[in-house]
Amino acid sequence: MCKLYQYAGLFCLMIIVACNTSENEIAKITRAPFGSMPDGTEVEVYKMTNTAGMSVKVITYGGIITSLTAPDKDGNYEDVVLGYNKLEGYLEASPFFGAIIGRYGNRIADGKFTLDSAEYTLATNNGKNHLHGGDIGFDKVIWSIRPIDVEEGVALELTYTSADMEEGYPGNLDVKVIYTLSNDNSITFDYSAITDKKTILNLTQHSYFNLSGMTSDILGHDLVINAPAFLPVDSTLIPTGELRPVDGTPFDFTQGKVIGDDINAENQQIVFGGGFDHCWVLAEKEDEMALAATLAEPSSGRVMSVYTTEPAVQFYSGNFLDGMIAGKKGVTYAHRWGLCLETQHYPDSPNQPEFPSVILEPGETYKTSSRYVFSSN
Repeated sequence: MCKLYQYAGLFCLMIIVACNTSENEIAKITRAPFGSMPDGTEVEVYKMTNTAGMSVKVITYGGIITSLTAPDKDGNYEDVVLGYNKLEGYLEASPFFGAIIGRYGNRIADGKFTLDSAEYTLATNNGKNHLHGGDIGFDKVIWSIRPIDVEEGVALELTYTSADMEEGYPGNLDVKVIYTLSNDNSITFDYSAITDKKTILNLTQHSYFNLSGMTSDILGHDLVINAPAFLPVDSTLIPTGELRPVDGTPFDFTQGKVIGDDINAENQQIVFGGGFDHCWVLAEKEDEMALAATLAEPSSGRVMSVYTTEPAVQFYSGNFLDGMIAGKKGVTYAHRWGLCLETQHYPDSPNQPEFPSVILEPGETYKTSSRYVFSSN
């Protein structure tokens, strides 16, 4: 591993080169400016490139993945995530594009939860409910980023300390997320955290994917979700507490189907979500890291396989995209132009004790991992 640091005025470039194969095939990380926050804080972008030619760009604001390229059936790499070319877009109008979500991914009913008889009140930033960590969640803070050594690829370590009662959550929380781009065209997200006070935690990554390379919406994508049940919701998208079998419903993706086939089905849950915006309860795992979902786009041949240690995945079909966002390359993000597969614990778990626990105690370490593998056929 060799490192080169070069500074010139406001521009800085860092190259980390890992000579994993031949001279012409190197894995590397570069760093450059990406604009400034309103208070003058500089934001940087790190670009990871593997030996196959896949690249991922990450900015210090929100730990946001601004670009991720994947190969099509002819070996052409194209960007397959929604976002912006400039920081201003993320500051002005971003529905969590590509960001780290915390402290709590998904919704908490009425913005309230109780721990040890103490009630905590959170921002109600999604109707009457709390969503994705609040007004200034982990998607809107500056993360510290540094490259770290890994085998067979490159990696970035992102860290952030969330102060006690930030956005209403108890405990000083030290969070670390490692993004690893491997030479097999996979990206892994390893999450860990510790707290000094009993708290709740449910971290996820919120990239919007479109495997067509942004030439069409996501309704023609094929999707498999390895889940025998999903969580029905009320009209505000809070789980009712039921684990409903997917069999015989529009939510059955166990055998795979085209997303557009049932997205407008006559079904109360489809009406509540405006399409798919639900949490699927994954099949019991034989291994800690198990296959949760597989997404494929027939025209390009691109395939994305999602593995996770988490018990669930939120499939969101971009129902709130409305054509008002002009993204990268001048592409307008119309209705259902991107989709999310957010690996996580269940929504509203702090208020539903029958759901898997999201409590983190002092002395414990929060650990979860998810891996997205890109290929073509």
